[in-house]
Amino acid sequence: MAFKGNSINPKRFQRGQLKFYAFLIPFAFFMLLPIVFIFNHAFKPLDELYAFPPRFLVHKPTLENFQNLFQLANASGIPLSRYILNSLIVTVAVVFLSVLISSLAGFVLSKKNFRGKFVLFEINNAALMFVPIAVTIPRFLTVSFLGIDDTFLAHILPLLAAPVGLFLIKQFIDQIPDSLIEAAVIDGASDFRIYWKIILPLIKPAIATAAILAFQLVWNDLETSTLYTTSENMRTLAFYMNTLAAETNVVVGQGMAAVASLIMFIPNLILFIILQGKVMNTMSHSGLK
Repeated sequence: MAFKGNSINPKRFQRGQLKFYAFLIPFAFFMLLPIVFIFNHAFKPLDELYAFPPRFLVHKPTLENFQNLFQLANASGIPLSRYILNSLIVTVAVVFLSVLISSLAGFVLSKKNFRGKFVLFEINNAALMFVPIAVTIPRFLTVSFLGIDDTFLAHILPLLAAPVGLFLIKQFIDQIPDSLIEAAVIDGASDFRIYWKIILPLIKPAIATAAILAFQLVWNDLETSTLYTTSENMRTLAFYMNTLAAETNVVVGQGMAAVASLIMFIPNLILFIILQGKVMNTMSHSGLK
């Protein structure tokens, strides 16, 4: 519903919006500063990396840090492409499986009635309180018991549990009218058909959010490569990038570490830019009843 002369959410610019721009633009600029720093830091020559006082913006950009990184990768026994391949396999598997499991579980917990339903959801909510370090030992014992050390399963299995993703998806599915599900049941639709044809199309924003959270978790994960693998060719790009400064000359390594931070950051930035609209939609609806 729109009001003449001043709508609640106008499609065109109005003078009354200036107060919002005056308030939000400084905050947006402040939030943008870390991103600007990451990009500038990767292109700094060594003298600017160690300049005092530190320089926020690069004055003489160079590609030397990138060249050093690829030269080091080519000189090592394991090519950079191997680490990239490992990360891609693990990331795709974890994102797909975690979203699939969370959406299936969210559908059941939201629209099905069975004994223990609320207890299971509260257990998931309780899991939100545990920081990753608190479950390191149980995860390690589980991986050792299953005998999947030095395999892709050691990277994938510990990261499949996504309490945050399940919570968001379940809350989003709660917004779907029960009458819609009941109408599908009357028409003879099976549970899987209801999930595939009705639930999934209506929860795309929640799925996008869960995918981003899963991607950030696995793409930047160091724990699985550190604890569950001993073979270098089974480790991920995040582990390799994190060890650059330690493996090389301390001075030169700082430049490559800056490039590594940029390389690890860019996929997260691109994915969030593409899906940010759906993420905001999820956050605005996940707590509603």
